[in-house]
Amino acid sequence: MGTKYLIDTNVVIDFSQNRFSPTAANFVAKVLDNYPTISVITQIELLGFSLVSQQIIDFVDIAVILGMNNSIISKVIELRKLYKIKLPDAIIAATAWDNNLILLTRNTGDFKNIDRLRIENPHF
Repeated sequence: MGTKYLIDTNVVIDFSQNRFSPTAANFVAKVLDNYPTISVITQIELLGFSLVSQQIIDFVDIAVILGMNNSIISKVIELRKLYKIKLPDAIIAATAWDNNLILLTRNTGDFKNIDRLRIENPHF
């Protein structure tokens, strides 16, 4: 699998709770096995619940976590000025954009107007 993805929080949660069809689950499993990459925002969201499953903790431990840098911060500012987007979503979008990754998310509506962003919904 040569395509690289930034995995949104909802995809990790949906996968851990078996909410995908078998075909979609196989696809997401390949993404997670190949190069599991998340934003620091996703790390915070996943681990910020009062009860976190060991499966989620183990996933975050092996994931590549992309933090903030000046380039991402500039893109977040640009996205917030151009679109009505929540700060966490802007950080996730800017992280995907800056790293030339496809954003894998169930919440495509949150990102659909950002023409610079490639998004894919694994719930096909």
